[in-house]
Amino acid sequence: MSADDAIQIKIIDRANPLEIIALYKDAGWWKREYDKDIGFLDTLVENSACFAGAFHKDTLVGMGRAISDTVSDAYIQDVVVLKPFRKKGIGQQLVQRIIQHLQKNGVDWIGLIGTPGTKNFYESIGFEPMEEHIPFVYRG
Repeated sequence: MSADDAIQIKIIDRANPLEIIALYKDAGWWKREYDKDIGFLDTLVENSACFAGAFHKDTLVGMGRAISDTVSDAYIQDVVVLKPFRKKGIGQQLVQRIIQHLQKNGVDWIGLIGTPGTKNFYESIGFEPMEEHIPFVYRG
């Protein structure tokens, strides 16, 4: 990889909302109703316990974040890399950087819910399925 192609992984506290939207759209996570007010994206970055960005020539091409009490437990979510940059280890670098940041701050339990097809990816980083646990979502 040449210097022009280099990817930088950084912990950030603000990001260009349009670049985050591009990532969410590329992953299929963006809903049309979000277009009405994208201001929540600033809060999303600022209020995450850790927000990691992958940058190519100063453009956000990947991200991941953690929500946490910043004392003991954290959950990693929203790990995504733009399709043209996938299969190059960027997602793995993002998750590892988030883990390093959380552990440096004393967080000793890190979990996540992976989407179908991501089991091997997360296992390669050191995550294990929690066989006796069931993820739930509140639907009211």
